[in-house]
Amino acid sequence: MSDEQLVDPFGRRITYLRLSVTDRCDFRCTYCMSEDMVFAPRAQILTLEELYAVADAFIGLGVKRIRITGGEPLVRKGVVGLLEKLGARSELEDLSITTNGSQLPHLAGKLRAAGVKRLNISLDSLRRERFAEFTRRDSLDQVLAGIDAARAAGFSRIKLNSVVQKDRNDDEVLDLVEFAMARDLDISFIEEMPLGSVSSHSREITFCSSDEVRARIEQRHALVRSSHATGGPSRYWQVVGSATRVGFISPHSNNFCGDCNRVRVTAEGKLVLCLGHEGALDLKALMRRHPGDAQRLRHALVEALHLKPERHFFRNDEQVQVVRFMSVTGG
Repeated sequence: MSDEQLVDPFGRRITYLRLSVTDRCDFRCTYCMSEDMVFAPRAQILTLEELYAVADAFIGLGVKRIRITGGEPLVRKGVVGLLEKLGARSELEDLSITTNGSQLPHLAGKLRAAGVKRLNISLDSLRRERFAEFTRRDSLDQVLAGIDAARAAGFSRIKLNSVVQKDRNDDEVLDLVEFAMARDLDISFIEEMPLGSVSSHSREITFCSSDEVRARIEQRHALVRSSHATGGPSRYWQVVGSATRVGFISPHSNNFCGDCNRVRVTAEGKLVLCLGHEGALDLKALMRRHPGDAQRLRHALVEALHLKPERHFFRNDEQVQVVRFMSVTGG
C-alpha cells in the first residue's frame, strides 16, 4: 500500500469507492434516465482493464469498500471476470453491487462465487403496472425471481432500495417493508435526488421525506435505532421482532455529508468528488495518455481530493443544478 492517503480538506478519509462499469441499462427508470437516453460510444467507456487499474489505485490508497454500479452493472460484458479479480483482493473488506435484479436469475451464483459479499436490489413497487410505469419495462416477475436467486445463492445480506415519491408509490411503503421482513432482507428508502431532467413529474410535488416514510412504517411496526453501518449514507432502524433493518437515505431532509467517506468514478472514467457538484477529474484521459503508470494515477487521485467540497446543496424547489443523469453518475 502507498504511504499516500485519500484525505479531503475537511479531514475526511476516503475509504469507499463507487465504481460504475457501464452507463447502459435494460430499464429506463423515470428518475434515473430518459426513455430516449443516448449512451456513450463504447470507446469512451473504460475498458475492464482500466476499471481494474482504477480500483487497484484506490485500494493502494486505503480504500476498503468498493461498490460496483451502473447503469445496470450486470449487463456489462465481462463484469464477472472483473469481480473475480476484485474479490481476490484481501485488502478489501467489502465488495458489493447495486443492481436492478434483472440479471440475477442467471448470475447470482456466479457473483457469490466471485467474492461479492452484498447486493443492493432496486425495487420501487410490488404492483406490476406501477413497476412498469416506473421502469418503463414490464419486468417485475424477472426482478422478483432475481431476488429469490440471490437468496438461494447465500449472500449474507441483501438490501432492497426504494425511491419513494408522494402519490406515486408512498402507499406501498408498508407492503415493501413487509415483503422484506418475510424474506429477512434489509430495505432502504431513498429521497429522490435532483440529478438531470428525466421525466415530467415535479420533484417538489412528489418529494416524500424520510420522516414521512418512517411515520408510515411506525403505524404498524416498532422501529429502534440501529448501530448497523455499511459505509454508505443510510441511517438504519431495526424492525422490532424481525431481522429486517430499514435504512433511510435523506439527501434533502437529513444531509449526510458530514461524515462522507466516498467518491464515485463514472463508466467514462470521471472522478466525481461529490454527487451534488458537476466538477470531475478525467481519469480516462490520464490513463490513456500514460498507460500503465500506476504511480501517476495514485498521485492524481490524492491531489484531486483537495478539491472535494464540504457538502452538497440539493433543493427540490430550484432548477436542476447537476445535469448529468443518475445512470451516468453511477447509482
